[in-house]
Amino acid sequence: MSKKHQTAVSRVVGRLTGAAAAALVIVALGPVGPAAGQEAPDNESCLTCHDGSGMTATLQSGETLDVTVDRSAYEGSVHGDLSCTVCHQDVDAYPHRELSATNLREYTIDHYEVCSTCHEVEFSETLDAVHSQALQGGNVDAAVCTDCHGAHYITDGGMPSVEIPHACRDCHSEVYDRYEASVHGAGLLAGNPDVPSCTDCHGVHRTESVSDSPFHLFSPQICAECHDDDELMTRYGISTEVFETYVADFHGTTVVLFQKLAPDQETNMPVCIDCHGVHDIARADDPESAVFRENLLPTCQRCHPDATSNFPAAWMSHYQPSLRHSVAVFLVNLFYRIFIPTVVGTMLVFVILDMTKRFRVRRQRRAT
Repeated sequence: MSKKHQTAVSRVVGRLTGAAAAALVIVALGPVGPAAGQEAPDNESCLTCHDGSGMTATLQSGETLDVTVDRSAYEGSVHGDLSCTVCHQDVDAYPHRELSATNLREYTIDHYEVCSTCHEVEFSETLDAVHSQALQGGNVDAAVCTDCHGAHYITDGGMPSVEIPHACRDCHSEVYDRYEASVHGAGLLAGNPDVPSCTDCHGVHRTESVSDSPFHLFSPQICAECHDDDELMTRYGISTEVFETYVADFHGTTVVLFQKLAPDQETNMPVCIDCHGVHDIARADDPESAVFRENLLPTCQRCHPDATSNFPAAWMSHYQPSLRHSVAVFLVNLFYRIFIPTVVGTMLVFVILDMTKRFRVRRQRRAT
């Protein structure tokens, strides 16, 4: 059949849907599919019907499955040079086999595992992730590959960081609302690429939940990716001492020791997210922040229920003592930095002078 004939038929098919379109294709083009021993249909055969045709299929649930493919968008996608049948492995002839899925979600779940054909490493990483565990536990709404990446129009280079929260919002709308109002979310959604997106903290394919023990214990290392980066923090006028002072204090030191001695064991010491929050993190000077000075007591009482109003006064807000922050502590430290070396130095000089004197006396006695 000529290219001109195929184009004409395609235009007519575009005005029809479902069985009517199928019947027309069989009459006009003949069965689209391999004869015995022949190869599967090529993309041109598939797109003759599916390109901009508005074709749909009605599932047993009454839901409508859109089987239209935009040729230009598909060919411009990262999969554009692949044959349709690489993914649609159950399509080998036309008319197609009857769909076994009874609803749209079942159709998605029936087909997503085909991604493992080419992306074995990435797919295997998802198997122990929170989404896969939820799916195995019977939650059919848990995200699978195509929910996040799409199907026919996957772009090269991955999803831009600013678009990731919007993709996650499809399932996590309440979390998205808290994130959107946070210092991180407001920055990212305003177009700042330096701000962490969902996958920067939770992972991409090996996604972890906040409630997972490893995520909780090792969350300081996640925070350190940005807050221990001098160049990045200097760009926004934020000191890396925020992280350094946490690691140096009682809470942080205990967590670090636990991570080294018992990497997989939970600790009862608070980590960053216990005080600052997870998705609703606000600036320390924001009255809504859990670490705002007036809000510190309730935050401390989560772990120290007997804490009184003077309990949080001992916290130095992650600052090193100076004439600007924690003046009394700075002066005491300064005193000991001078006093101790002076005392030790004086004692050392005394010992040296005494030893020198004894050595001279001993030499004089030998000389006589």
